[in-house]
Amino acid sequence: MKAQRPNHKLPLSNKALWIMAVVGLVIFLYIQVFPLTSTDGLQQEPPGQIISKDKAILAAKQFAENTIGLDRLDTEVKPLVTYQSDSDFYGYLSKKNLLTTYNNKYEKRFPYDVYRVSFSNPASFVKQLDIDVHMTTGAVVGFEAVQLYSRKDREVMLEQNRSLAMQNLQELEGNLSLTDKQNKAIPYLEALGYRAHELDLVSGPDDLGLTYRVNKYTIGEASAELRFQFEYGQVSSMEAAFSVPQSHLDYVKAQTRLANWLYFGGYALLSFVLGILAIVYSARTRPHASFGRGIFLTAFYFAVNIFTVLNLMPVLQSQNMSKGTLTVLLVVQALFTLMVTASVYFSLVGGDGLWRKQGITMWRRANEPGYGSHVLNSMIRGYAWALILLGAQSVIFVLLEGTIHSWSTTDATQSTYNMVYPWLFPLVAWTAGIGEEAVYRLFGIPMLKKIFRSTWIASLISSLIWAFGHTLYPIYPVISRPIELAFIGLLFSFIFLRSGFITVLFAHVIFDSVLMGLSLMIMGDMGSILTGIIYILLPAVVGFLIYVFKRQKPGSPALILED
Repeated sequence: MKAQRPNHKLPLSNKALWIMAVVGLVIFLYIQVFPLTSTDGLQQEPPGQIISKDKAILAAKQFAENTIGLDRLDTEVKPLVTYQSDSDFYGYLSKKNLLTTYNNKYEKRFPYDVYRVSFSNPASFVKQLDIDVHMTTGAVVGFEAVQLYSRKDREVMLEQNRSLAMQNLQELEGNLSLTDKQNKAIPYLEALGYRAHELDLVSGPDDLGLTYRVNKYTIGEASAELRFQFEYGQVSSMEAAFSVPQSHLDYVKAQTRLANWLYFGGYALLSFVLGILAIVYSARTRPHASFGRGIFLTAFYFAVNIFTVLNLMPVLQSQNMSKGTLTVLLVVQALFTLMVTASVYFSLVGGDGLWRKQGITMWRRANEPGYGSHVLNSMIRGYAWALILLGAQSVIFVLLEGTIHSWSTTDATQSTYNMVYPWLFPLVAWTAGIGEEAVYRLFGIPMLKKIFRSTWIASLISSLIWAFGHTLYPIYPVISRPIELAFIGLLFSFIFLRSGFITVLFAHVIFDSVLMGLSLMIMGDMGSILTGIIYILLPAVVGFLIYVFKRQKPGSPALILED
């Protein structure tokens, strides 16, 4: 893979490129898009029409009033509604190819995805009331009235000191007998449609809480359970969920440890080193580079990333942090984003300088002849390459599934259902394209080539560093994502070395815009569908507008077609 000046040929006559693009599109549609509209194992949305969050609030209020007995809920302060997912159980179903069977038989009563409606201080004796509502039927499937300890608090206490926690939590329950617990659970069981003959008692007289197993509700090694907890002699929570085999939980825990090592050791540390080197080489290549370049791109990068954090405020608010803690967290995140933005800026400056020092122009300047035509053609080729990349990614997914049996699960923290403005989510595609192509292609390749004396090795290492940055995604085995993105990264490197920075930037932005636009479109409402389409077309609009404002003056060639 020899670095060179981008060649100059007719892009629209390059039949091979566009034939590959069409093939890539067909493969992508068949493997990744069509399954989203069916009920097969790739489905990651609750089956059925998603109800509005307002309907979820209404269902939660009715349950609180009629079943829990809280009839003085504050109606002026709108409760927080977040999307929650049982990622462990969904992952187990995905790994065992049981999603279709589960959705057909059990999902209506035991959903893995719910709306969680959270009321703050709904009563003098309750700090928070969380009510879980089915996302398609609107039925309440569980609740938690936190007075002293939440379910998570109890789990942490039991892990830290089981014997002491058992004693304290049993006292908190109010010294209820097993019969007392069963009697107090009856109204909730009836409200949720369960009858005694459907249930087998699992708990013993000395156990914390109360657990029932639902007859004949089993799938694989998992069984349906109804779990109650008690505080001060009253039911404090009910959870309807399938148990997850311990072997699966242990596997995920081990994989998560590996993901953290790869992320922090293979990505964060090495990216930090590249950032320092970018500062150094921005200074060393000063005669060939300009510190005025990249200011707009990095300012845009910083603004969108800050907005992305604020757009996920529902997720942060659901963690029950104090205002002070939340403020500190946001400040730390802003400083981290500023540091990453600085790395992107110096990568743009230093990378451009390193290439120009060799007499190679990989990132054409706006005042150079033919810039408008170059951007237009880069955008056109970017769409072709993006379709090829989408097809390649789809094939890689199939190969990984067939060889190392890769599978994925849900991540509520990144869901569009947990965003203040989900319709702005695909803007992240632009920051990914700008930041990652600047650091790992424009700067990373020439920098690593200085060390390893090989463009191929430099491209591979920069691609691996970039790939390790995606190991925290819920895809297993963890090595799946680095394998996939190492290949995709090499394709991005090829595009960059052949056609330049602006082409690979468009290819990356379009690639991510399609995937993120689809995640918006599968929300189902017409507004989300139209918005997703607009984001997929947005790079074309941007490329054409730049061409219009930067095209040649009258008397000069209006369009310079490039390879």
